[in-house]
Amino acid sequence: MGEFDLIRRYFTRPSPRAVLGVGDDCAILQTAPGMQLAISTDMLVAGRHFFPDVDPRALGHKALAVNLSDLAACGARPLAFTLALALPRADAAWLEPFSAGLWALADAHGCELIGGDTTRGPLNLCITVFGEVPGDAAEPTRTLALLRSGARAGDDVYVSGTLGEAALGLHHLLGKLHLDAPVAAACRARLERPTPRVALGLALRGVASACADVSDGLLGDLGHILERSAVGAQLDDAALLACCPWTDYGIDAQLLRDCVLSGGDDYELVFTAAPAHAEAVTAAAKASGTPVQRIGRIDALPGLRVVNSAGQPTAQTRIGFDHFSQDDNMHQSDAP
Repeated sequence: MGEFDLIRRYFTRPSPRAVLGVGDDCAILQTAPGMQLAISTDMLVAGRHFFPDVDPRALGHKALAVNLSDLAACGARPLAFTLALALPRADAAWLEPFSAGLWALADAHGCELIGGDTTRGPLNLCITVFGEVPGDAAEPTRTLALLRSGARAGDDVYVSGTLGEAALGLHHLLGKLHLDAPVAAACRARLERPTPRVALGLALRGVASACADVSDGLLGDLGHILERSAVGAQLDDAALLACCPWTDYGIDAQLLRDCVLSGGDDYELVFTAAPAHAEAVTAAAKASGTPVQRIGRIDALPGLRVVNSAGQPTAQTRIGFDHFSQDDNMHQSDAP
């Protein structure tokens, strides 16, 4: 199978939003009047972000999911994406389920594949995704996207969904932790098939003051919001642990806490909102079918503090994943 046969067979379909799609040197994408493009790129490398023997259908899903999660964090509606794919060989038995997993998630979000590149080499996936957010009619250079820079002292801090499951699944697969079969299956599913919170991100536009997706660990990704907003935060340890559904399954308490706070690969949204918007946050969660938990509050004191029920700070062993730290040798996600 040649390169262009591979593209035609597995990665070419009609793309109504594209004025010009797969087959030319560039794709041309039509956007609606008054809208702005939101663009994000993520790379997944075998042995670094996923195990080489991972189910290719799950990998196709995750390759796009991590990019859609970035759009969700900006409150952007998915439009289209490009795929750059390096393969050791053109293996139909691998390409068929990989493309099926990719298409299934793309169809679920109305996101069209409009181009990319293929080459021979070590397995490597790079997707660039395009979404749209409203512009400000009064100020064309201003965006109405959710940003990391809008948190203010007094805002509440929220997180969607569950935390720590993907990291627990990774520990299990690496043989560092034994989980019972039902728990292992649930955690592995969260690791390999994350759910991008696109609907919640859209519902939070005009409600959340700042937002980021949790790809490299809650503390690290919330830290990006604090840095960009020039604020600090205090988080409730009990509320954080309540975000993991496996606290009563005999897992070491410190390991569980580390997975929840710093494990990464959750692809949930961490966001801030003024207390006056609490009901609107609840409505956004209900409308999007996404559970949301309040976990703390933004304050003016720089830094990030996790406190127990007595208001005393708890010790944290690490903040978040860093690709170039000597301690972070295997991770399933990429930095935003």
